Amino acid sequence: MKSLYGKFVLMTALIMLFSTLFGFLLTNTYYHRVMKERNDQKNVEIAKTITNHIEQTPPLDLREYLTTIGGIGYQLYIVDENGKSAFYGGKYRVKNLEKSAIDNVLQGEVYHGMRDFPRETFVTGFFANEMSNTIGVPFKYGSKQYALFMRPDIKLLFSEIHTMMGGMVIATALFSLLAMLFVAKMLIVPITQLTGATKRIASENYDVELNIDRKDEIGQLAASFTTMMEQLQENDKIRKEFISNVSHDFQSPLLNIQGYAGLLKADHLSDDDRKNYAAIIQSETSRLSRLTRQLLLLTSLDQSSRPVKFKDYRLDEQLKACINKYRWWLEEEHIHLHLTMEPTMYRGDEALFENVWDNLITNAIKYNRPKGEIRVSLERTEHGIEVIVQDTGIGISKAEQAQLFNRFYRADASRTKEGTGLGLSIVKQIIELHKGEIQVKSTLDEGTMFTIKLPNL
Repeated sequence: MKSLYGKFVLMTALIMLFSTLFGFLLTNTYYHRVMKERNDQKNVEIAKTITNHIEQTPPLDLREYLTTIGGIGYQLYIVDENGKSAFYGGKYRVKNLEKSAIDNVLQGEVYHGMRDFPRETFVTGFFANEMSNTIGVPFKYGSKQYALFMRPDIKLLFSEIHTMMGGMVIATALFSLLAMLFVAKMLIVPITQLTGATKRIASENYDVELNIDRKDEIGQLAASFTTMMEQLQENDKIRKEFISNVSHDFQSPLLNIQGYAGLLKADHLSDDDRKNYAAIIQSETSRLSRLTRQLLLLTSLDQSSRPVKFKDYRLDEQLKACINKYRWWLEEEHIHLHLTMEPTMYRGDEALFENVWDNLITNAIKYNRPKGEIRVSLERTEHGIEVIVQDTGIGISKAEQAQLFNRFYRADASRTKEGTGLGLSIVKQIIELHKGEIQVKSTLDEGTMFTIKLPNL
């Protein structure tokens, strides 16, 4: 069977079958090991009570008395010393009592046929309606010696209550089976829905609604599946936007390069125009080179193809070296720089963090105001290391702050300035690789502050 429901039905039937068989074998073993001898002894005591009554209550009509005993639920076989015999009560199915057993009882011995009855696998001795499966006791009636062989009449012992109990067991088993099948169906239905939803998602159809309102493990699975589906949908949207943005960001400088390269072919072109066109081409190629490097870095971070190389180094010296690279730019824009740093050893990837400081420092310069300020602080706290880069630039609106770390996101035209929209995304990913976090606070026309918190690794 290929379906889960079919397998469940089959397994349920097999479990019930083997459970019944195991229960029967266990009961049968218990009877042979424990109950068999007890049953034999109990019937011996009953038989002795009957024979004692015969011997101690003369005169007694033996035939009438034995007929009464047989009528209340016993199968009796009487043999006298002359070999004359009679049956009372229910009939025996198999008359296989050996003559030696009869002779031994006539001589005063007790016959333990129930106790010594051969062990049977599927039919216990309790139900074997055979003369050898009896107990035998001697007694005297008048001047003759008799042997009484007796066993309970199983058919008469099963009363209405036994029938009711048997019917209840059968009804319970059937009801349990039907209930299990119903429950199995209820379990399979949401799994079937999940299977269908999985097939639709495999076809990139994310418009799937699961009507599974449960609190059990299947409900948790459905909730996790819905979360996964939403994430896949978001990832698909990001992927398509990423491809569109990459295509656009490559296409624009390529078109500019192609256009100005064509203009450079003109015969009557002044030296100033030629220099301007060449400068534009150089700027666009630099932009393409920067974009390519950032894409390669972002891809390596996504795919973990570049393992993080942890080592101890002076974080304050790295920050100062990065700032020194852009001293010319600070002076050109007349931006005042304030540094507050303490000697700090940090264990991290030095090469990756160079990208972080480059992005944050260049952004602070690029989006600042002439004669503005940049404050950079580095201090060790009880939880780790905190770096703050703050500028007095144009600021970022609340709406833009929510998307600031998204790939290819660029705010309004005043903030583009040849950016790729990948820098802050790379910054955030590098910091998260080091188990840190980055926060931004900004007010329009007042400035922006980035706070980086790094734990001690």
